[in-house]
Amino acid sequence: MSSFRLTDAFTPEEIRAFNTKSDLAGWWAVGSAWALIGATFAVMAIWPNPATILLGLIVLGGRQLGLSILMHEAAHYSLFKTRSLNDSVGQWLCARPVWGDVARYRKHHIQHHSHTSTDLDPDLCLVAPYPTTRASLRRKFVRDLSGYTAAKRVFGLFLMDIGALTYTVSGGARLIPRDGRRWTAYAREGIRNMAPMVITNAILGGVLAATGNGLLYLVWLGAYFTTYSLFIRVRALAEHACTEMSDHPLRNTRTTKAGVLARLTVAPFHVNYHLEHHLMPSAPWFHLPRMHKVLRGRQATTAAPSYAAVMRMVTAKPA
Repeated sequence: MSSFRLTDAFTPEEIRAFNTKSDLAGWWAVGSAWALIGATFAVMAIWPNPATILLGLIVLGGRQLGLSILMHEAAHYSLFKTRSLNDSVGQWLCARPVWGDVARYRKHHIQHHSHTSTDLDPDLCLVAPYPTTRASLRRKFVRDLSGYTAAKRVFGLFLMDIGALTYTVSGGARLIPRDGRRWTAYAREGIRNMAPMVITNAILGGVLAATGNGLLYLVWLGAYFTTYSLFIRVRALAEHACTEMSDHPLRNTRTTKAGVLARLTVAPFHVNYHLEHHLMPSAPWFHLPRMHKVLRGRQATTAAPSYAAVMRMVTAKPA
């Protein structure tokens, strides 16, 4: 077991400050995500052409990941001060529009933090095959952008929602024994689990239709089936691929340097500060850059690599 303690990195006063939640910051994060989504739809509606549609696929895929990141914050009870806001706003305005579930995600994700980079880590399968070859990663990216990855994800989510598979956001889902259940039991569970996703997406589609732009909902679906899958993969690789297989929080994950493009796509809401997040999972997203600055000032961690550098690292296996 690692002998590292949080007080080895921060003072008690800093720990208390970094753990301070803010409802204002939470509402700003959720509001800004949806404002950018709305602005993207507006741009496509005003200037409908292939360039704006392509831009829409990129930006909406990034904001779908952003909503997932805010769901992740809510799962840690760090998006808002109160548990009720984390559960309600995190569920309906963040998780459900991208077919997520705060409660089930929280149960899964706590195991990742408890067993990071060990055989008990439920997310280990996302990064275990790395490093790989450039050709292998290109094939994965092609599957992401072709919709194949999303089709598998959607099929898995459907089976999990009807109660046929155990819930996971990574891999390793297991069949749940039928134990005499009738198809009506699967249907009831499916309706209960999927109805919020259908409702939130129907509202989004309805708002677009009411403004005479109903077809733009297809761009939202297109992003979910293409760029969102790609951005999820890059985010996961940056966080844990090719890091040390140990329980030491300064070695089993990494922080990645994110520029404007990365923040728009693969690193919304400071999710690139993943080392800091693992050090203090209860710290809200807006404190993470300051935590990183403190750690660097004390030489507790090295300079963050760029996403391009990480991609070179994870494709270092000879062809």
